[in-house]
Amino acid sequence: MPRARLLLHRCLPVLALVALTAAGCAKDEPNPNAAPVSSSLAPAKPQTDAGKPYAVEAQGTKVNFTMDAPIEKIFGEADGSLSGELFVDPEDVTRSTGLVKIDLEKLVIYQQKRADEKAEFGERTKSDLQNEHARNWLGIGKDVPEADRTKHRYIEFKISKIETAGPKGIAALTGPERKVSLDVTGDFRLHERTVQKKAALEVTFVMEGDKVAAVRVKSTKPIAVNLEEHDVRPRDTLGAILQKTADELATLGKKVSKDAMVSFELQAKPK
Repeated sequence: MPRARLLLHRCLPVLALVALTAAGCAKDEPNPNAAPVSSSLAPAKPQTDAGKPYAVEAQGTKVNFTMDAPIEKIFGEADGSLSGELFVDPEDVTRSTGLVKIDLEKLVIYQQKRADEKAEFGERTKSDLQNEHARNWLGIGKDVPEADRTKHRYIEFKISKIETAGPKGIAALTGPERKVSLDVTGDFRLHERTVQKKAALEVTFVMEGDKVAAVRVKSTKPIAVNLEEHDVRPRDTLGAILQKTADELATLGKKVSKDAMVSFELQAKPK
């Protein structure tokens, strides 16, 4: 075989791989329905002089989500993953502020599956492969470059508005534990994309005399997080988007819900 033809024959597999890679990269574009890319949220600041800093204690915090779909239910747990700072104004709780974060490195995925929509769901199980895939979807897989993993590691929620139908000042309440129901609006950032979310919360002020010794917060309704808005979709181990055929995507739609219904609990104490 002439030398030129021999070199071409040897290089064809490499050229084909380069072409396929280039084609894949050309399609590796954000979902058009995703929110714009945004930078990390700025730290919270007190809105009033009465707003005192409280640090979120990671130990004892709970974060979980459910994703219901006809063929497969997915559950996520990230206990001990919350951190952040709240500025609590006991004179008017609606003037409180704060920024909390969820560490996705602590997320563990479980599942319940069934053969078809008429069958019963099986037991809840944990799949290492599914957990690996979930981390790739979120852009924090073990082979994703460190800089990208750092950008995707945390979910952030920054309070912008608080409303209540009850008393605004805790002095109007009595007892060692004083509860208020709040509707909190804020910026929710996941996978570098920020959208506005509203959360229904129960906040308990743990008192020592007339001072607030701790603040306990828990969601009273799950918060719907749409994966499409945050461009969370199938990705390979390096974080590149996996292209799927229409049939594959239709099957995936029966297995995976588009929304994760998130609930959480936390406690914060004075800094």
